[in-house]
Amino acid sequence: MKTQIPARSLRAFLTLLLCSCGALISEAQPPPPGAEIPTGAVVDYKKLLLILPEPPAGWKAEPSEGSTDDLGETQIATVHRDYQKGEAADAQTTSISILDAAANPEYVEATTAGWNSNVSDADGYTKSLTIDGLPGFETFENDGKHGSVWLVVAKRYILQIDTTGQDAPELQEWLKRVDLKKLAEIK
Repeated sequence: MKTQIPARSLRAFLTLLLCSCGALISEAQPPPPGAEIPTGAVVDYKKLLLILPEPPAGWKAEPSEGSTDDLGETQIATVHRDYQKGEAADAQTTSISILDAAANPEYVEATTAGWNSNVSDADGYTKSLTIDGLPGFETFENDGKHGSVWLVVAKRYILQIDTTGQDAPELQEWLKRVDLKKLAEIK
């Protein structure tokens, strides 16, 4: 079960990603010859798996997935879980992902810099938000009832929740299922 991301939300995500990557490329400096890349800067993904919630009543979930990867100049840890309600082709779905960007704080800074857009029209909306003092960004597309919310936790974790076939308030309900305090404490 993989979540399909509609064009509007995909465009919003790609815009944020391109803004982030552009800033990183312009600021990136190669390490001095012989310099050691810090190890252990990101957490082992197994710690993050514990944050992914169990499915609510009436829902099923795929097994959680994750990895901690050394990409040469940086490290990332990511986890992901897909949820589905029912078996129909148009069943409600949710996807939750967490990325640990501790080894690359510029990525977090560049990502949140693009979260100042607030637009609402007949097709849906995009808006910046703050939840429990944490910066975030939310999009919702009326066609297909697809929504996405991103939140930065502890200035290192990027939490992303995508919903399909659900009303906009469900994004916040899914967000409540993630223990943000516990996530912030993971080191």
